[in-house]
Amino acid sequence: MTPRLLLALCALLALAGCTTLEPRIARQAAEIAEAGRLAAPDCVAEACAPARSPLLELAQAAVAESTPEAPRHQVTLLDYGQDALLARVHLIRAARERVELQSFIFDSDDAGLLVLEELLAAARRGVKVRVLLDQLYGLPDPGLQAALAGAHRNFELRLYNPTFNEAQTQKLQFAAGILCCFRSFNRRMHTKLLLVDGVVGITGGRNIQDRYFDWGESYNYRDRDILVAGPVAREMGENFEAFWRHPLSVPAEGLRDVAERLVERGEVLRHRHLDPARVRSPRVQAMAEVAGDGQRVWERLSPFTLPVGPVEFYADLPDKHAGDPAPGDDASLAMRELVAGVREELVLQTPYLVFSRPAKKLFKTLQKREDPPVVWVSTNSLAATDAFPVYAMSHKYKRFYLRELRFRIFEYKPYPEDAPIQVAATGALGPEHTLLPIFGSGSAGSASGPVPLKRAGVRVGLHSKSLVVDNEVGVVGSHNFDPRSDHLNTESMVVVHDPQFAAALHASIRRDMSPANAWLIAAHRKSPILPGLVYSLGKISEKLPIFDIWPFPYATSYELKPGCNPMPPGDPRFHDCHEDVGAFPEVDIPLKTIYTRILTAFGAGLVPIL
Repeated sequence: MTPRLLLALCALLALAGCTTLEPRIARQAAEIAEAGRLAAPDCVAEACAPARSPLLELAQAAVAESTPEAPRHQVTLLDYGQDALLARVHLIRAARERVELQSFIFDSDDAGLLVLEELLAAARRGVKVRVLLDQLYGLPDPGLQAALAGAHRNFELRLYNPTFNEAQTQKLQFAAGILCCFRSFNRRMHTKLLLVDGVVGITGGRNIQDRYFDWGESYNYRDRDILVAGPVAREMGENFEAFWRHPLSVPAEGLRDVAERLVERGEVLRHRHLDPARVRSPRVQAMAEVAGDGQRVWERLSPFTLPVGPVEFYADLPDKHAGDPAPGDDASLAMRELVAGVREELVLQTPYLVFSRPAKKLFKTLQKREDPPVVWVSTNSLAATDAFPVYAMSHKYKRFYLRELRFRIFEYKPYPEDAPIQVAATGALGPEHTLLPIFGSGSAGSASGPVPLKRAGVRVGLHSKSLVVDNEVGVVGSHNFDPRSDHLNTESMVVVHDPQFAAALHASIRRDMSPANAWLIAAHRKSPILPGLVYSLGKISEKLPIFDIWPFPYATSYELKPGCNPMPPGDPRFHDCHEDVGAFPEVDIPLKTIYTRILTAFGAGLVPIL
């Protein structure tokens, strides 16, 4: 190790250690925040009435009609991003008693500030509001957190696992986190939850950020949430409470950079994002207006709402980060049990096709059955994903997934033709274009991370995490079915035991797998020259622990030809109706095959943390 590198390493480790908050500063910051909360005004009388909500009324009725032997629930599949944001804002507007919100990402963009405004408005009318965010990406602005720390006596903000005890993690701190405290730094709260009045909750894949709600101007997520109304919401509340009271959850004013700002000013800070006179985009104003009208919300969401019976909520506890997860509450174990119980067909949707060793072993066991189940997989293409290195990991194992696990894989296109994405809402088409006039259009954030493409447009990447077992059980949650979700992140999921709901979820995922929206992944035509040798050498290269140097990949992407019907890869007419469009269609990177292979070759050891 060179002296310069050693010096840099020591500086990083020193930086990691200099995060202790002095007791005097901590005490003063807490007093200033408390004084600000007590002095904050309540709403004026005409603004104090909550919105009437058919959704909340359904939830209260479901709880009243339920018995332990015969639970009643109402569930709403939230496929459309605009619907998912509308449901959240409306339920916060309708809350009477309390709101709990838990999220991995909470951005200060249009969607984030709209949700934040509604939470503060609920607090001012007497609703107890508690917000728990993962520290890495949860409103990581110490000035904004300082303002929120003293915003109102009914509003509390806590941050989960602040490794360096600060609201904002600097670039050097990221590096120090990897070097000095890898495991604790990587253990994140990936759980997402909005719970209102203890009777209705929303969970799934969406964070609070524009691109999860069709408001990203150049990149958006095709995601999925589920709204659950009924007695299972009590279990959601118990899980939230476990996180809220855990030592890893720190009040905002307890973070060093937040506390220092409070003490420096001697009073609660004002922040431009919380200014009542702040100019809001037309789409935000339109969404806020509609969210207050319970009947219009119900007209929008009722077609996707179903009455069901038993619903289960599985969620990791923060004890998972102490290395001692409770088996009954571990989302990963529950997920594997569901998969192990499949009889005929499993439909799985995940943004990252990177499985842990136990998951691979489980799927191999399924294929050893005398009559193995069919496994359909919907996942991202390289052109659609925002996580290029993770895709490279899955690319290495395509042969294994197709040949040994017998998956039928469909990779999502970056410009799907028939997806539940409201492109007009992104603002990319201009204010004169709209699909849902009630929401308007406006500015949005830009995308980062995806690879360059051959065409311009509003790109879509798959982010939903769902499962359908034998068309009888439907699962929607935050679990990515990957090693990180198994071992590092805390996750949650809703399991609905109802054939009608399972059929609706099945249809939603199969829509994402249609030729208009996805490429079929299958084996190349056999090489005319020594096909057995080519296959064997590729298999050997795949099993190397680090390197994957074989230049002839096993699989490629296929596009359905016009006028043809989809056929399975084993059909003799398959190549007559499916065109080989290459391993990475739409991607515009010079020598892209080599580029991906390099990442694959040197990154295989990163699978557990990606």
